[in-house]
Amino acid sequence: MPELPEVETTFRAIEKFKGKVLVRTKINNRNLRWKVDKNIEIKTKNQKILDIKRRAKYIIIELKNSSLLMHLGMSGNLRIAKKNNNYFLKHDHIEFVFEKERIIFNDPRRFGSLHITKDIENHKLIRNLGPEPLSKSFNSNYLFNLCSTSKTNIKTLLMNQKNVVGIGNIYASETLFLAKIHPLKKANKINIDDCKLIVNSSKKVLRAAIKLGGTTLKDFYSADGNPGYFKIKLNVYGREDLKCNKCNSKIKKINVNNRASFYCSACQS
Repeated sequence: MPELPEVETTFRAIEKFKGKVLVRTKINNRNLRWKVDKNIEIKTKNQKILDIKRRAKYIIIELKNSSLLMHLGMSGNLRIAKKNNNYFLKHDHIEFVFEKERIIFNDPRRFGSLHITKDIENHKLIRNLGPEPLSKSFNSNYLFNLCSTSKTNIKTLLMNQKNVVGIGNIYASETLFLAKIHPLKKANKINIDDCKLIVNSSKKVLRAAIKLGGTTLKDFYSADGNPGYFKIKLNVYGREDLKCNKCNSKIKKINVNNRASFYCSACQS
């Protein structure tokens, strides 16, 4: 699933469409995770794009009287194509058509979604989200307050979008490796110094991933057609039985809430 760095990379690739007129929206398949609004073509026709931004793992396109809210789902991606290029891929579900170019949403597994709303801040998918991990709001005091009242493990807490957004499975594993904390450690056993390490590590990992265009494991490509190169920097994720980059012990794999989690038993406690 595309996580924050992949969505940020995608957002930056389509940011150039800010200020341009969305001539029309073409829906090839409405049956995504949620059925696409039946009037979205009419509501977006010839609308100027006032802003494009990212919130958590969502891309928001602001129009004059409404906002488009898009999630890439498990396997979705955007690509930019020339307007008159008739090259069509299977699973091209949505096309945003501009004067000279198109933004095409492709999603083989159809877990992605597209919504239109007049009140983006109070949309059901946005209103309960936690702070952005790269913001000042996500700090050691904030995390410590969350941990002190939680009985779950630290990895699950970090992946809960109500606590902090955008830290998915890959980056939670990498963050906890840098912080030298075991993914199953109970959150209420995490002290303030641990929280400082976790916050700093998460910001370091996410910034590095964004710089390298995210992580391409199977099917993620940015809208400009480039894969993410952070895979070559992964310390633990997907490296089961390989040697730890820090201590030469073998990386182990466990399941945390039905998600594969990778860690070094020697480095993380």
